[in-house]
Amino acid sequence: MFRLTHFIDELRHPTPVGPRREPPGPIVIWNLIRRCNLKCMHCYSISGDVDFSGELTTDEVFRVMDDLKEAKVPGLILSGGEPLLRGDIFDIARRAKAMGFYTALSSNGTLMDEAHVRDIAAIDFDYVGVSIDGIGEVHDAFRGQQGAFDRAIAGLRRCRALGVKTGVRFTMTTQNWTLLPDLIKLVADEGIDKFYLSHLVYAGRGNKNRGSDADWDITRRVMTMLFEAAWESRERGEAREFVTGNNDADGVFLYFWARERFPDRAEHLRAKLAQWGGNSSGVNVANIDNLGNVHPDTMWWHHTLGNVRERAFGDIWHDTGDPIMAGLKARPRMISGRCGACVHFDICGGNTRVRAQRLTGDAFAEDPACYLTDDEIGAAHGERVLLRPFRGAKHEAML
Repeated sequence: MFRLTHFIDELRHPTPVGPRREPPGPIVIWNLIRRCNLKCMHCYSISGDVDFSGELTTDEVFRVMDDLKEAKVPGLILSGGEPLLRGDIFDIARRAKAMGFYTALSSNGTLMDEAHVRDIAAIDFDYVGVSIDGIGEVHDAFRGQQGAFDRAIAGLRRCRALGVKTGVRFTMTTQNWTLLPDLIKLVADEGIDKFYLSHLVYAGRGNKNRGSDADWDITRRVMTMLFEAAWESRERGEAREFVTGNNDADGVFLYFWARERFPDRAEHLRAKLAQWGGNSSGVNVANIDNLGNVHPDTMWWHHTLGNVRERAFGDIWHDTGDPIMAGLKARPRMISGRCGACVHFDICGGNTRVRAQRLTGDAFAEDPACYLTDDEIGAAHGERVLLRPFRGAKHEAML
């Protein structure tokens, strides 16, 4: 995750540059259930409104939580499918809070009725994130259910009324990118605490629908709008957070934006971005799926490292016998192509490995969704992996 607002704050009020922070264990995104009442276009778990056999029982979940605590995991993001469809979700969350985990809920929002939100508030979830992919019918089309938008917004409003910290996650595609200003206005009008823009990753249905990924020129335009919105929000004294995910080139692009807007502070920002270091899949973020399989992050369901029914999480996580994990944990990572030649590799860390693997078969090839030019990254000109051609200034004039 790229904490955009944190780096906007560094431009406004610089703080000393320190060593790269190394958390004691990874944040775990835990897909406790695969069942979901929606059918979203970019669902990485390919969930559906059916029961999936073999899921962890309550007792097994509690035992794994003990393992996670021993592995120094600081936080759990309870996800699905739709986690509110799991009958013991609040028992799990209550125990997670009692054990001292940062505890978040990742939901589609449609089931957050008054009873559920009262339980959410009583348990004192640290954060509730809801996916919103457009306004009204656009969101409903992405989610495969009419009325999904209205029910999700109603759920967010109930959370806000009871003092629960909330956020909206927006997955950007060619079909919805023009709605970014409307969504930013929505989170402001509704008093939502965080806006998370996610780039598309080629996993699950997101891989099937990867042709809808935003073009590089569109991505540059959207990110510039988001940078401006985050800056203006802070200038107004708002506490709202803006973050992005799944394309660590965002950090490099922010540096370029700062060089244009605040040239006297840009190099400080660059040092802070290098301190962050970019992609942390397989290092500071982990995933456990509904069957107990462990993955480097949520987009790696096609690659399993081990199962928590058979081995302790910590033993699985620190085992670099798996070549993917060995490569992800290498410092620096050995990435080929444009990523390996990039002079800003220290900022983004080679970006998202799943996209490279999906398009080339090599998890450590260049990321085809890097939207920076060869001149910007200091790489030699040459053929690059393409999802679609970069259409540049001519296309920009049409937008």
